[in-house]
Amino acid sequence: MTREQVYKDMEATIGLVPSFFKIVPDSTLEQDWTIFKNLQLTEGVVPSKYLELVGLGISAVTHCRYCTLYHTEVARMLGATDDEIHEVLRFAGNTALWSTWVNGNQIDYDEFKAELAKVREFLQVKKLMTAG
Repeated sequence: MTREQVYKDMEATIGLVPSFFKIVPDSTLEQDWTIFKNLQLTEGVVPSKYLELVGLGISAVTHCRYCTLYHTEVARMLGATDDEIHEVLRFAGNTALWSTWVNGNQIDYDEFKAELAKVREFLQVKKLMTAG
């Protein structure tokens, strides 16, 4: 597609050509728009609201105010509540904290993996016991 054709598709899909797409090189514009449209604007296996909440968590941790605004507004458009947004941000922050701690301390990966398997097994047994 030509730049003009991609722009027409953008306008038909979202009502305008975002400024950040106007500076994408011709050589990747069609590909970048197609990927954006398919990932950001098309319902997939994971419901779009959940993907936007994931995007919000990532954006907050990486300190991107553009993406934080985008994902917050789209998540709200898709029905996310303030409580859901707050919980996602707490979860993202907590994940970043523990990632920093575990990686910074260079915790043995194989030991960590073995411990996780034991926790998973314990919780599965506990779930079976409480279900029965």
